[in-house]
Parts: sequence; C-alpha cells; structure tokens
Amino acid sequence: MSAPAADSSNRAVLRLPEFRSLLLATLCSTLAGRAVALTVAYQLYQLTKNPLTLGLLGLVEAIPALSLALFGGVVADRNDRRRILLLTTGVEVGCAFLFAGYAALGTGSGVWPILALIFCLGLARGFSDPALPAFEAQVVPRDLLLRASAWQASVWQVAAISGPALGGVLYAVLGAGGAYLFAAVLFGVALVCVASIRPKPRPRFTPGEPVWQSIKEGLAFVLRRQVLVGSMALDLFSVLFGGAVALLPIFASDILGVGPQGLGILVAAPSVGALAVMLYATNRPPGRGAGRTLLAAVAGFGVCMVVFGLSRNFALSVAALVLAGLFDGISMVIRRATLRLRAPDHLRGRVSAVSSMFVGASNELGAFESGVAASLLGTARSVWLGGVVTLLVVGLTAYLAPELRAMNLDDVPEGEERPVALGAVSETT
Repeated sequence: MSAPAADSSNRAVLRLPEFRSLLLATLCSTLAGRAVALTVAYQLYQLTKNPLTLGLLGLVEAIPALSLALFGGVVADRNDRRRILLLTTGVEVGCAFLFAGYAALGTGSGVWPILALIFCLGLARGFSDPALPAFEAQVVPRDLLLRASAWQASVWQVAAISGPALGGVLYAVLGAGGAYLFAAVLFGVALVCVASIRPKPRPRFTPGEPVWQSIKEGLAFVLRRQVLVGSMALDLFSVLFGGAVALLPIFASDILGVGPQGLGILVAAPSVGALAVMLYATNRPPGRGAGRTLLAAVAGFGVCMVVFGLSRNFALSVAALVLAGLFDGISMVIRRATLRLRAPDHLRGRVSAVSSMFVGASNELGAFESGVAASLLGTARSVWLGGVVTLLVVGLTAYLAPELRAMNLDDVPEGEERPVALGAVSETT
C-alpha cells in the first residue's frame, strides 16, 4: 500500500453525493442478502431436517448467477447500467416480499417455492454482478477510483459480517416473515439510493454485433492482459487450494477441541483481518508496486494456511486465520482496483463478468475441493498442502506474468495498455 499522492484528503471520495448513495446501496443490499440467506437456510432446515437441502441452496443460486454472468456482462456493456441495477434490486425487493408471504401462509407447499425464489435471486445476480463495478467506475472520477474501491470493499465486508447476525436476531425476534419484511425494506432503501444517482451515458458498442462475438471480445481482452488474468487466477487457485473455511467445524471439534464457541471465533477471525486492512486501504490505497504487493499478499495467505494446517494451538490458529484474512483483504482491494482501472468503459461489464465467474467458481468449487482433499489426505494435511500449492501458484504466476509483477495502479492511463500474451517479454506498465 502506498501513500496517496494527488489528494490531500483521504476521504475526498466520500464527499461525492452519488458515491455515498452507491455505498449505502451496497451496505443495505448486502445486509439484506446475507440476512435472507441465513433466514432461508434456517427455515429450510426446519422444514426438511435434511442437511442436503442446505447444500442445494448455494447450488440453486450459483447455477443461474454463473451461467448468466458472461451474458450479463454483454448486457451491462450495451445498456444503461443504472437501469440494470434498478431492475435487479427491484427483483430482490419482490423476492423478499414473496418470501414473507410464503412464511405468513405456512409451509404446506414444501421447499420448492423457496428454491424457486432463490433461483430468481441467482438470475438477478447474473446481471447485477457485472453491472455494479462498471457503474461504480462511471459514478466516481478516475483519480478517486482507488479510494472508492477500498471503501466499497470495506462496506461490503462489514455488511457480510453483520448480515447473518442481523438475520439471526430478526428471525429470533420477528420470525421468518418479519425477517423477510425487514430485508425487503433494506432492499427498498438500496433501490431508492440507486434511483437517486443521475443516469450515466450508455457505453459505446457495435450495433448488431452478435452476443457471442461480444462475449468472445470480453474473454479475449482479459486473457491477453497479464494483470487481469494473473490477478484473477491468483484468487481462483488460492481459494480453490488454500481455503479452509469449509473445514473449520472439523478443526474446532476434532483437532483443536474448542467446540462451537471456538468455531465461532475461528469463522470470524479471517473477516477481522480482512476488514482491518480494507479500512486501512481507504486512507492508503494501493498504488505503486501494487503487483508485487498482490503477489506477496497471496503468498502470505498461503503461508498462513500452512501454519493453520500444522497448528494444534488455538491461539496460534486464530492468529493464522486473522493474518490470512488480512492478506486476502489486501489482494481483494488490489484486484477490485485493477479491474476498474485496467478495463475501458465499453468492456468493463464483460471484464467484471469474467471476474465474477472466477470468484464464484473459487468459492463454490473451493468448498467441494476442501471436502474431497480432506477425505483423501486427512483434514490438517489437506490444508497445509493446499497452502504449499498456493505458494507454488504464486511463484508460477510471478514467472509467467512479468507485467503483473511490475504493475502500478497510481499511473494507469485511460484506455489500458496494449495486449501481451502470458510469458511474453514486454515493457513495464
């Protein structure tokens, strides 16, 4: 992280009314989404008493979200991104009200109405995930995008941590119906916030261009840019092989022997580290040397996973997870800033779509990979070996992507650098 050079005020971006509206929209929609996810999971388990149905929840939402991501990126690059966010947030408001209606009418219809609404939320995600980063880059001046990205990441992290807790409290006090209605209100606030932002120009695109040609253009753009494909690959493989979140119940129960209370601390530890570094980044956003910082952060994450996998001491394990979250937070801030600064406006939706597919695949497949590796190798061994693999991935990426190593984010010109294939020798960006 480097000190800001151009603006003496570290919070200049917060003086932008439209960015404040977008920030509040992110806070409210994330809080509501996480509260709904917890309420749905608890309600569904009460209905079925079958843990398999809980696994279906993530799958039912992930399938449409990931399947539509590339098409959603094309839509974001051909249309008014503000209108897309208004429509998708409106779908979330409607789904929350329908969840509340289902809870009020009783559960005689079984689980299918719940799964159908979750599928609709996944459809909305398929369009909103590419549109939001692209719209943010239209709302915030280019010289403030680094700070804006750090603030967005910080607010999202706060909401992601507190949203499930909010959902649990609402469920206990108001019941499922009350929790859904409260979430509908939060989604409604997000809708009003987005509506308060002035419409932005539609991105330029070639009229009549086939959708698949537009998708191909977006994919080719990412794959020819070392800084983009390299940063996305680092995230994919570090989470895929180095993540341990899905295995934390086993560590708490069988390895560390700390029970459910200790499990809560272990689950919260990475978020504490991530939030701390994201708040720090709002004052000192990534700039010069961002590529080296990204590689070092992912390597630090891998080392933390090795320590966590080998540890049999609860305090050391918690410290390793806090540091892992800190390093992951650094890489998240840099990846977000890279995406916004390294993609031209007319391709930003498609680049965001590719990024969301990398993130979604790493999260969904990472939990599955962790379970398979733990069953084959043993829980602890699978975690520390995953950390070793993460370090190998960092080394390979650093070797194949010299432009990523040399990347700076404080002097990126409008329009992006020329394409260079992975492994090619090129001028420093």
